[in-house]
Amino acid sequence: MTATSDGTRDLVILGGGLVGMTLALAAAKKGMSSHVIDRADPAELTAEGFDDRATAISTASWHLFENIGIAEGLEQFACDIASIAVTDQNKPGRLDFVPGEGGGTLGRMFPNRRLRLALFEAAAKEPLINWVAKAHVTERQRSEYGVAAVLADGQNLKGRLMIAAEGRQSPTRDAAGISIAKWDYKHRAIIAGLTHEKPHGNVAWEIFYPAGPFALLPLNDDADGTHRSSLVWTVSEEDAAGVTKLGDRAFLAEIEKRMGGVLGKVLSVGHRSSYPLGFHHTAKITGERLALIGDSAHGIHPIAGQGLNLGLRDVGALVEVLADGARLGLDPGDAELLKRYETWRGLDSFMVALATDGLTRLFGVPGKAASAVRRLGMAAVQRTPMLKSFFMDEARGVSGDLPEILRA
Repeated sequence: MTATSDGTRDLVILGGGLVGMTLALAAAKKGMSSHVIDRADPAELTAEGFDDRATAISTASWHLFENIGIAEGLEQFACDIASIAVTDQNKPGRLDFVPGEGGGTLGRMFPNRRLRLALFEAAAKEPLINWVAKAHVTERQRSEYGVAAVLADGQNLKGRLMIAAEGRQSPTRDAAGISIAKWDYKHRAIIAGLTHEKPHGNVAWEIFYPAGPFALLPLNDDADGTHRSSLVWTVSEEDAAGVTKLGDRAFLAEIEKRMGGVLGKVLSVGHRSSYPLGFHHTAKITGERLALIGDSAHGIHPIAGQGLNLGLRDVGALVEVLADGARLGLDPGDAELLKRYETWRGLDSFMVALATDGLTRLFGVPGKAASAVRRLGMAAVQRTPMLKSFFMDEARGVSGDLPEILRA
């Protein structure tokens, strides 16, 4: 449905980040129009050096990118994850997840900047998307008749369904009075790009220490053949300030000690940033003419690399529900449609959140006995092909009731 004469669109999406903009593009593919409102400046978000992070995109999320038309432009920046190696402090008992012949990859790594550029360029060309950047929302209106976002510059952007896609601190969620369960892990993730001596072989490493996981994620080599990986190192809140202030030589020595030589000598480290780690999950993900997606609805530990992918599953489910409703002539804000979205996504996102929280706590138990028990369990999984297949399907995002737009 296109915009009406008074500018009313199907969706008012508050938050134009990776999840919000993907929703706008996916909705447009189904003929739904949207206002996308974001307070950030897209030029800053896509500037070199603004965000050096890289993100693992699951197989299902890649299918979504293919189906909304941005995969072709991203292909050259992809680094396949061919396998995942899991160890407890680099002790014997390593667990390897390697797809069988013809099984494809376990995901692909992309620089966040490239994901944003691809989404923003596609959105700028899409007539069904009215993208309003550098905007401040002063009032959010929802009633049985429609929704609206009033901006500081006086614009009144109307729609039929409001989407909260603003992230963990969503003001739209809070204004709706939706309760949230949350806790702070009292840890921070230190993120940096590394260059190293040995090729990574497209292996993602997850090395667990009592203080938190230490992940090495494969990236494409530089043009001169220099091998690169992304480091995600979880440290306690009290240690984070000291670790981030270490000089390059001392920092390299600390990470080499934890890497156990899997990538050889570390040659250099890029800009370091750190982010607080916490868990949150809302009691519900819908309200009157309101749907929550992505981190507005749930925030999980990065231990399994599923945060963004979980949000993209929200996108797929919501778009499918709304498109099915449109074929029946239903309004996007119809309560029964939102109930279907709630039922579909509420349990799946909660189970993933619980699983990642459980893993975080399990591998955080100190002591030799706990480590021995973990390694016994990992060895059992290593010997059980059915269990390994289950975990690999979870990593690919292809388990459960998958929305159509996330399928090949």
